[in-house]
Amino acid sequence: MTVLPDEQESSPPLSLSERAYQAIQDKLIMLEIPPMAPIDEVALVESLGVGRTPVREALKRLEVDRLVVSYARRGTFATAVDITDLAYISDIRVQLEPLAARRAAEGASAAVREDLAELADATERLDVPELSRDELMRWDMRVHRAIYHAAGNPHLEDTLVRYDNLATRIFCLFLDRMHDFVSHVEEHAGLLRTIADGEADVAARKARQHVLGFEKAIRAVI
Repeated sequence: MTVLPDEQESSPPLSLSERAYQAIQDKLIMLEIPPMAPIDEVALVESLGVGRTPVREALKRLEVDRLVVSYARRGTFATAVDITDLAYISDIRVQLEPLAARRAAEGASAAVREDLAELADATERLDVPELSRDELMRWDMRVHRAIYHAAGNPHLEDTLVRYDNLATRIFCLFLDRMHDFVSHVEEHAGLLRTIADGEADVAARKARQHVLGFEKAIRAVI
């Protein structure tokens, strides 16, 4: 198994609600809670070691994120995934991902550029065929989040994280039918490097191609 570099930075302790939100979000994105599955609040309370209030607060936030849906007298469920979702999500990402890449290339600090270049190097060193599904998905999210953060616009970052979570969920659902992961990872490395080098036009074009390529690859296996 390939060991991925530590991506966690020191940060203040999370509130119980935030901890529950992140943990349940991860279960939904990684399909530990499958699409359309009922959400078992009691099981979440026990597994996360928090009270019912933080779990319910987390589920309200996740409903806004379109990861869960609640029905009166029926309960809360993980949202379904279908081809229409892919089209809607791609329609937004194909506009905003290039914008984030361009802003990052134009405005990132020298320190951030160095971090992106180091992430590109680490990405190129990955032994992709040896990655587990979760390792591949978490690396994918790490790269995208690094670019969103480098763009320097917290509103753009929040929006893109939300839609990348939905896209990653789709990726996880169809990953077993896909084969060409190496080129997907190579695209990440190239995109990171163009941003680090300040090539705004090239970065925006690569980001757009990456989103369109992802949608095409998913459609090919549905």
